[in-house]
Amino acid sequence: MKNTIVKIALSSVLASGLLVAGKGVIETDIPVVPVVDVNPLYVGLGLLWSGTSAECPCAVPVNDRRKDTTYGVIGRIGYDFNQYIGIEGRVLKASIEKDFSETTHYGIYLKPQYHVTEAINIYGLIGYGKTKIEFTCPTISDQSDSGLSVGIGVEYDISSDTDPIATSRAFDGQGDQEKGWGVWVDYQNLLHNKGSYNIKSNIVTAGVTYDF
Repeated sequence: MKNTIVKIALSSVLASGLLVAGKGVIETDIPVVPVVDVNPLYVGLGLLWSGTSAECPCAVPVNDRRKDTTYGVIGRIGYDFNQYIGIEGRVLKASIEKDFSETTHYGIYLKPQYHVTEAINIYGLIGYGKTKIEFTCPTISDQSDSGLSVGIGVEYDISSDTDPIATSRAFDGQGDQEKGWGVWVDYQNLLHNKGSYNIKSNIVTAGVTYDF
């Protein structure tokens, strides 16, 4: 009787080993994590308000500042290296409803950023830009200058991406994974007391972006 029990036990152990070693007999469910196709490139197009002021020799009192407000368009293209830093190029032209000036600017900027929520991203702009102010006022000549340019802004994701893996990740800083639309608004200082007329130039921009 004892030998029979031993034989049955050994047979059970051997059978279990064969089942484990068998091809596809015992399967373990291993979750497969989808690979999210990310692309850190984005582009944007928007409108802008430009404020320009300069000291005018013919003004009363003498050298009082003349001010002009114009409107225009801006294009931007950027690349996010990670969730904290990116790089962005900008080009803009403000010449609509001008009184005596129009502004042209282009530059390249580092873009430090912080994600407040999955949909809201605040960012800064620190870089090098070239600005040209063209005047129609006969007492002020055209001015152009290049150098440090800074700004600050906020972006908001309005994409309809429903990928649960993609949308659970932070907005923008991990490769613009939304593959969709967003909006932005920002402020940028182009010139501050530059040139012989101490020109100041600031802009406010707003528009839409598309993340690839």
